[in-house]
Amino acid sequence: MTARRIPVFAAASLFLVCLAVADTKSAPPPSSRQMSSNTRFAVIRTFGAERVYVRRPFPMGTKGLTLKASGAVTPDGAELWGLVSQHGAAARPGDRVVITNVEFKGNRIIFEINGGPRKKKRWWQHITIEGMGGSAPLDQNPGAPVNPRGSMVALTFDGDVPEMTVERVKELLAPVFDFSAHSAAQAYTDSLPPKVREAIKNHQVLVGMNREMVQMAKGRPPRKIREREGIQDYEEWIYGDPPQDVEFIRFVGDEVVQVKLMKLTGEKIVRTDREVSLEGIVPHRAPPQTAEDSAASKPKAPPSLRRPGEEPIPSPGVPVSNKPDTRVPGNPDPQPNPAPPTPPPAPPQSWAPAAPAGS
Repeated sequence: MTARRIPVFAAASLFLVCLAVADTKSAPPPSSRQMSSNTRFAVIRTFGAERVYVRRPFPMGTKGLTLKASGAVTPDGAELWGLVSQHGAAARPGDRVVITNVEFKGNRIIFEINGGPRKKKRWWQHITIEGMGGSAPLDQNPGAPVNPRGSMVALTFDGDVPEMTVERVKELLAPVFDFSAHSAAQAYTDSLPPKVREAIKNHQVLVGMNREMVQMAKGRPPRKIREREGIQDYEEWIYGDPPQDVEFIRFVGDEVVQVKLMKLTGEKIVRTDREVSLEGIVPHRAPPQTAEDSAASKPKAPPSLRRPGEEPIPSPGVPVSNKPDTRVPGNPDPQPNPAPPTPPPAPPQSWAPAAPAGS
């Protein structure tokens, strides 16, 4: 290489190095790049029509919930309880919902559940049928009011929606959606405070729990009694039978106000101080009754000495039914009796005035 070309080559190399450094400084890191269209389609395809359990109550209405990428959820506490009390709950902790729509708006990803909070028409309500007599809409009642009962959660970021994987989106939605729960009970338990979760896991009852939490911790009570102390009505659930320890759980309304433990040794332990506060926690709806529960709740018929199919004996003063007896002597099975013959019609009688006496 000649001496003249060395300075030119060195200058060109220095220029290329400067351009590479400038490109490196100007290019944003992968975590702060705006989400690409392919990733957006993947998010919509993954979460659309997805069934998940919720960990927080969703109030009905257009406000819904706002979830920041840092994990903060608003509204929360008393404000959230007020919205649920005012507008109703689209979903409660432990409920299974359907993500019906995913939409990108600015720095937010909006996830609608159970149809969303706004009135929407079905696809068939936009169809018009045309014929020889004219055209008519497929929806025969277009002015009928639509009552949306869904809600939404907006996942917000400080800047544009960054590039991320679908699994990362699930991690960011973890404060409101539970994608790993296999049952409503598990999802509801995960939404409770850590102290309550630990007590339920250890089958313990704390003063301040509600009835559903006690059932999750101890199961259904074998016995219940209702009493009154002064002017206050209360209900006690009793667990255990002697010679085992017996535990008495006292409720006033839906809240545990006293836990009394009678040990086998004769020791009595009574707790009345509030041990857990459920302020701001929306109670979960009770699960639907099973077939066994429904059968057990139905009133049973009183015992009877009648055989199956036997007619009851009428009481004195009650008219006897005109239903013919179809039973044949020696055969308990009912047999159809032949229809009685129809009497012939009476001959017509002509009327004539009576003859006078002595004629």
